[in-house]
Amino acid sequence: MTGEQRPDEKTIQRNPHPNFKEVESSRPDWREEAKPSFTKTRKPDWKLGSGANDDGASLEKNHVEIDPYAEGRSPGLNYKLLISAVVPRPIGFLSTRSKDGQSTNLSPFSYFQVINSEPPLFIISFASSLENPKDSLRNLVESREGVINIVSDHFIEALNHTSINAPYGVSEFDVSGLHPADARHVQAPRVKEAVFSIEAKLVEIREYKSKLSPSRTTCVMAVVEGVNFWAREDAIDEQRSLVDPSVLRPVARLGGISYGRLTDLIELPRPEWEKLSAEEKAQLSHPNCKS
Repeated sequence: MTGEQRPDEKTIQRNPHPNFKEVESSRPDWREEAKPSFTKTRKPDWKLGSGANDDGASLEKNHVEIDPYAEGRSPGLNYKLLISAVVPRPIGFLSTRSKDGQSTNLSPFSYFQVINSEPPLFIISFASSLENPKDSLRNLVESREGVINIVSDHFIEALNHTSINAPYGVSEFDVSGLHPADARHVQAPRVKEAVFSIEAKLVEIREYKSKLSPSRTTCVMAVVEGVNFWAREDAIDEQRSLVDPSVLRPVARLGGISYGRLTDLIELPRPEWEKLSAEEKAQLSHPNCKS
């Protein structure tokens, strides 16, 4: 069952196309050759304090305020707004198994993120409640473990089909045609096709109430700890510390029914204060800038 069913799909109208297949058929074919590659930044000669690299164009634009609790504004509008604006979002492709081992679930979550490396911690948000949990949340709470699989473009169609609103007990591995592979420290399987997977144990869980209907739970946030990693041999470096983006070919979640993949990459070294020139430090106003 999907991890992305926030408001009801018929209400939210996430798909803007009455006939999606007709729209899709009019678009260019998939560009297999469009693999991640590095380019220069937009302004390689950017200087300290120069601001945005659009020559001030963004300063000429006006903004509108949006009150999330404005009278008559539905929560569905906030949902559509946030998933279209807070992008790109990584997708946590979570595989779980029921405590009795009889049911396996596989579901995508874009309310997902890594939050620490020591210990390795991740958050996953569920539009559900502990009283009436969705499949993945039920399995995670009862078994206290799962596997987070990172999404690549070679199984994006299969991933999307795991968001089907199937009844409890139907395995999305069967729906998608993806293959389960054994993990080492958890009972839930990892996705064999995934370039990178994280075996995880539940650390803590917290419910959040609606601001409009305080008696109703609208979100459950789980914090999990990564206890073991799996990386495809051709994607990991010798130190086992860096995944090659040209092999991972990650996919991100955008608004509506849109996904995005990385093709143009840039690199920017983190600046170091000690390496700034005296002139650069002098142009800043902080009294401790000069040294």
